[in-house]
Amino acid sequence: MKYLLIFLLVLVIFVISVTLGAHNDQVVTFNYLLAQGQYRVSTLLATLFAAGFVLGWAICGLFWLRTRVALANSQRKLKRLQQQFEQADSSVTVSPTPVVKE
Repeated sequence: MKYLLIFLLVLVIFVISVTLGAHNDQVVTFNYLLAQGQYRVSTLLATLFAAGFVLGWAICGLFWLRTRVALANSQRKLKRLQQQFEQADSSVTVSPTPVVKE
């Protein structure tokens, strides 16, 4: 359900961007680091939106991947500690004579 709402939000933003861009056929000058170009507002808006969308997903994907790797490492350490605990527990010997307190 959460992913559906996120998808719908992105879809609404994209539709609004396309609608606004379709009504703006004006040519603007866009200065970027290496050069300068003249683009239609609709093309510039769609391109920058797509670039931001891809960049956002890439950053979120890297954080998700880092979290998954940390989780896998923690699970591996937990399994190793459980095995060590089971080995230590099985190596403990029980005294055959009961201890009596007076």
